[in-house]
Amino acid sequence: MSWLSILPPLVAIAFAIWKREVTLALLLGIFTAALILSGGNPVLAFVDVVDRIVQVFASNYNTRVLMFSLLIGALIQLIRISGGVAALVNWLTWRKLTNSQRKAGLLPALLGSSIFIDTNMSVLTAGISSQAIFDHQKMSRQRLAYIIDSTCAPISVLVLLNGWGAAILGYVQETGVTDPVGVMLSSIAYNFYAIITLIIVYYTVLSTRIFGPMKQLEHQIQQKQISDNLENSKQIGMESEDLTQPTKKRYMLLPLIFMVLSILVFMFITGDGDLRQGSGSESVLWSVVLSVMLTFALLRFDAKKPSKYLMEQCFKGMGELLPLVTLVLLAFALSSAMGDIGTAKFVTSVVSDSVPVILVPALIFVIAGFVSFTTGTSWGTFGILIPIAIPLALGLGISPGLVLGAVLGGSVFGDHASPISDTTVIASLAAGCDLLDHVKTQLPYALTAGGLSVFLYLILGLLQ
Repeated sequence: MSWLSILPPLVAIAFAIWKREVTLALLLGIFTAALILSGGNPVLAFVDVVDRIVQVFASNYNTRVLMFSLLIGALIQLIRISGGVAALVNWLTWRKLTNSQRKAGLLPALLGSSIFIDTNMSVLTAGISSQAIFDHQKMSRQRLAYIIDSTCAPISVLVLLNGWGAAILGYVQETGVTDPVGVMLSSIAYNFYAIITLIIVYYTVLSTRIFGPMKQLEHQIQQKQISDNLENSKQIGMESEDLTQPTKKRYMLLPLIFMVLSILVFMFITGDGDLRQGSGSESVLWSVVLSVMLTFALLRFDAKKPSKYLMEQCFKGMGELLPLVTLVLLAFALSSAMGDIGTAKFVTSVVSDSVPVILVPALIFVIAGFVSFTTGTSWGTFGILIPIAIPLALGLGISPGLVLGAVLGGSVFGDHASPISDTTVIASLAAGCDLLDHVKTQLPYALTAGGLSVFLYLILGLLQ
C-alpha cells in the first residue's frame, strides 16, 4: 500500500486519453501492476499478465458477462438483418411518436429509467431500440450513449430493487449497524449524483439543449448533412443499407420484450421468489441465449431465411463485438490487479485518519469517484468503501445514510467518467459509437453533476 498502487490505473487512463487506444492502455496498466508485484522483473510480470487474464474466467460472473457480451452481438446482428428496426422506425414516425428530437430522446430515457432490474439489460434495450431513430433525427449516437448510460446506473442505485440493492445491503449488514435496511433506504435521498444526473438527462431531452463536445459534434452533423452515426455503427455491423428495408416490427420488438420479461422471471427464480436476491448475471445470460433462439426461429420459420445464413450472421455479429468484449476482459483483469496491489485501500487510507468532520461526506464522494474511475468498477468500489465509510461515519457522529449515499453516488460518477469501465463500454456498444467519443462527450455532464454533488455534501457536512 504505497503511491505505486495508483500508478497502473493512472498509466492506463493517461495512455488511453493520449493515444485513443484503450486495448493497449489496459494491457499497459495490467503490465505496470504486474511489474510492481514482481519487484520489477519484466519476465515474471509478463507471465503474471497472461495468468491474470486467464484467471478472469475463474469467476462465474466474469465469464457470464463475457459470454453475454458476445451473444448480444448475435442478437443485434439478427435483429439488424430482420428489417424489424426499420419497420419500427416507420411505425413510430407514422404515429408521430418520434417525429422530433424531444420525442426521440424520451424513448431511451424512459426505457433506461423503467428497466431498473439489471443495468446491462436496461442499457442494451434502450440503446438498440433507439439507434435508427436517433439517426433519422440527425442526433449523434454519442448523445444516445450519454442518455442510456446516465439513466440506467443512477436508477439502479436509487430504486435498489435489484442485484445492486442486494449487494449493497449485504455490505451494510457487515458493518454491524442496527438497522441496515433503514440505512440503505435513507441513502436514496442523499445520493445527490444519481438524482442530479437524472435531472440533467431529462433537461437535455425535454429542452433539446446540449453543451460541450457533444454540441460541437451534432452541429457538425447538421452542417454537413452527414451522419457520423452510420460510420460509427459499422463497428458493430449496423450498416445503413440493412436498416432501410422494413419488414415486420415484431422481429425487433418480440426478442427485446421477451428478453426483459425472461430476465424478470429468472431473477425471481434465482432469488427463490425474491427479485432482489436474484442473480443478475445468470438471468441476463440465460435471457440473451433464449432471445437469440427466438429471433433465429422467427427469421427461419416466419421470414423464411436459410439456417446456414442465419448461423453465419450470428457468428458475424459475435465477431464484430470481439474487440469490445476484449476490452471488458482486460478491464476485469486490471480491476483484479488493482485489488492485489491495494489501490483502493491506499487511496482511502490517505485521507481517513485526519479528516475534518465537515469534509467527510464530500471527501468520501471524491474518493469513491476516484477509486471507481481508476479501477473501472462501481461494484468493486461499493465492496471496498462501504465497510470503511459507515464505521467512520458512526465514529464521527455522521448519518450513515449520508455517507452511504456519497459512496454510491461517487462510485457511479467515477464509472461514468472512466474509459475502462465495463458499463461505459457496454453503453457505447449499445449506442453504436466509439468508446472514447462517448467518454469525452459524457464527461462535461458527469463533472457538472459531480461538482454540484460535492457542493451539497459540503453543506450537509457543515450541518453535522
